[in-house]
Amino acid sequence: MERRDLLKLIATATGTALVGGKAFAYDIVAPVPLMETGFSKEDVALINEMAEVIIPQTDTPGAKAANVGTVIPVIVADCYTPKLQKAFKEGMKTINARSHATFQKDFLLLSSTQRETLFSTLDTEAKAANLAEGISNGIPTAKPSQWEPGNEGPIPHYFTLLKQLTLYTFFTSKVGSTKVLRYVAIPGYYNGELPYKKGDKAWAT
Repeated sequence: MERRDLLKLIATATGTALVGGKAFAYDIVAPVPLMETGFSKEDVALINEMAEVIIPQTDTPGAKAANVGTVIPVIVADCYTPKLQKAFKEGMKTINARSHATFQKDFLLLSSTQRETLFSTLDTEAKAANLAEGISNGIPTAKPSQWEPGNEGPIPHYFTLLKQLTLYTFFTSKVGSTKVLRYVAIPGYYNGELPYKKGDKAWAT
């Protein structure tokens, strides 16, 4: 999938341009120890479970199979401003609090149906909140948002941040690229007129 297509997908799905676009500058980097991200193993497990609600396993792998919970903390630590980092971390706690308020259980103890109900509500609330803040109006879909240190402008709803990071980390993972999208490591030649059949997967490369 081309970078621009991925940005459009994320913007369309969340109503807001990708936050933390510096992640696109990643090349091959050494693994970042989890302790350096400010997240714990429990946070990674929780993020994986939350992301699986956004991209569930069907006849193709879901977000948990791609282990997006190990990558999202790195992007939050590396590419988010302190203000965005705080919003994301507090948002995770808020999701658990909302789970308790609605179902009297921790998020991890919810059934699949309860998780989907909670996230559907949060998604609706996030879109309304972003629209009220003027974040969703006229978004450029082909480039990421530029949230720099010192930016005091409104930031997207925490659920939007979680959803964006899930989509980005999944579709740039090996699992997402090779098991969900179509992938050819070495195409060999350019063919600009491939036949398309309805239902074909998008290309990763």
